[in-house]
Amino acid sequence: MSENDTVEEIAIDATVVEDVIELESDEVDEAESPVDELGAPSLAAGVEALLLLADEPMTVLSLAAATRRPVSEVEETIAQLVSDYDEQERGFELREVAGGWRYYTRAACSPLVERFVLDGQQARLTQASLETLAVIAYRQPVSRGRVAAVRGVNVDGVIRTLVARGLIEEAGHDDGSILYRTTSHFLERMGIASLDDLPPLAEHLPDLADLEDVLDSVATGD
Repeated sequence: MSENDTVEEIAIDATVVEDVIELESDEVDEAESPVDELGAPSLAAGVEALLLLADEPMTVLSLAAATRRPVSEVEETIAQLVSDYDEQERGFELREVAGGWRYYTRAACSPLVERFVLDGQQARLTQASLETLAVIAYRQPVSRGRVAAVRGVNVDGVIRTLVARGLIEEAGHDDGSILYRTTSHFLERMGIASLDDLPPLAEHLPDLADLEDVLDSVATGD
């Protein structure tokens, strides 16, 4: 092999090495690309994900730190998201509150949201609420203490819930205790005209026929 052939072979080998190094460099650059560093398809997608996850408003600085992007770029992205949501009349919007950004339902959807929330509250009562409401309905007017004696647990929170939902109301006082009774809204929700239309309960719970004696016994400790 001549000296020229050897030199040419070395030159070819060097070219191959350079190609390998360039290829590996491209792979490193691709691995460290902004998309991979961000961890999201785009900055807008990343900002949306973080704001949906957060339970408090997020500042631009905290968003910039989390996405590893300049503050100015995050500000532009948020402004674009706000504009897009408004233009598309989405059911939600981005608002700046308390120095940060947070998602809220759009004001134009308030009637629908309010109806859904209120109907859901009225339609779904916990077992504790149902039991407390039943005691009040059948023994009204009745004090909170007597209701608690029947159920065997504290009913303060349940009473507040039933009052807030308009199912019961105050009906005077007895020895310093507030008495409660059901409301017309209760009758409406039950689909009856008066309390006389309530189904008889004694046949299902015979011990309630002597409820007054039981309550007096609990109160006196006899």
